[in-house]
Amino acid sequence: MPKRKAAAPNRAFKVADQIQRDLTELIARELKDPRVGMVTIQAVEVSADYAHAKVFFSLLVGDPEETTQALNQAAGFLRAGLFKRLHIHTVPTLHFQFDRTTERAADMNALIAQAVASRSKDD
Repeated sequence: MPKRKAAAPNRAFKVADQIQRDLTELIARELKDPRVGMVTIQAVEVSADYAHAKVFFSLLVGDPEETTQALNQAAGFLRAGLFKRLHIHTVPTLHFQFDRTTERAADMNALIAQAVASRSKDD
């Protein structure tokens, strides 16, 4: 019996990318929670069985913990919106996590600038 062909390896990336684009639009246009401010979806990681998706986001203004709580409470609403947009059998359960990468990058840039400034003083 011939082996069954595995799904394309890029399929998970394509699904995650589409979820990211659709969530960005849903949050901006349809989510009316005042606790959710200017949210940017940084990345989406979909599990192998497409049952769960980790959604990493950053904020321009606001409290990360409060926004995480609000987004996780609105996850069912957002999932229903995704169900209408995506044409896949299983729409994943959404789990939102605040992404601190931009904060860490800003801290590293500040440290580098301090090092360069102190080095130029020594020379």
